[in-house]
Amino acid sequence: MARRTGFAKVSERIGRHISEDELLRELAGGEARIAMTAIEGIDLAGMSVDAATFEEVVFRSCTFDDVDFSRCGLTDVIFIDCRFVQSPMDRCWLNRCEFRSCSALGMQFRKSRLTGVGIEDSQFRYADFSESTMERFRAAHTGFGESIWHGARPKRISFEGCDLTKAEFFRTPLAGIDVSTCEFSGITVSSDFHELRGCIVSPQQAVELSGLLGVTVREQL
Repeated sequence: MARRTGFAKVSERIGRHISEDELLRELAGGEARIAMTAIEGIDLAGMSVDAATFEEVVFRSCTFDDVDFSRCGLTDVIFIDCRFVQSPMDRCWLNRCEFRSCSALGMQFRKSRLTGVGIEDSQFRYADFSESTMERFRAAHTGFGESIWHGARPKRISFEGCDLTKAEFFRTPLAGIDVSTCEFSGITVSSDFHELRGCIVSPQQAVELSGLLGVTVREQL
């Protein structure tokens, strides 16, 4: 069983539930505000919720197919057992949000602000965090498949038991990031920055990285 991040403060059990029709009516007016609501078992496709605000919302067993969340504000939001298909969250502010047992063919968080975000027991086949600001970001037991972290600005980041295969960290400092329990291959970092300084890795990873990147990784005492 995954350990909860504790980032989102909303309860998983909210008394107010709304149906798919009610949700669509709320979103139809543009810049909607959805608050103190549980939304379960809905399938949304081919729509934009651009600039909507979600506060203290639980999404459970929902599917988002080509749903554009760009420029939305999400505060105290939990996604549980949800599926995302090409549903970008570019330029969003995710403040205390959690993704639990979710899956995505492609997720985009480009130029977003991620504050207190947790991802657990999930599978993101493709994820793009380029130029995002990330503070208190924790991923546990999650496969990222192909992930892009170009120009991201991480702070207090941890990965626990994650698969970081085909991860690209161009212009992104990895100082202080703990990936010691992760699996990765094909990791690429730009050669003109010291991304690995202070990065915590396992001894086996140090051997792999030194051969792959041509760098020396010293054991941290």
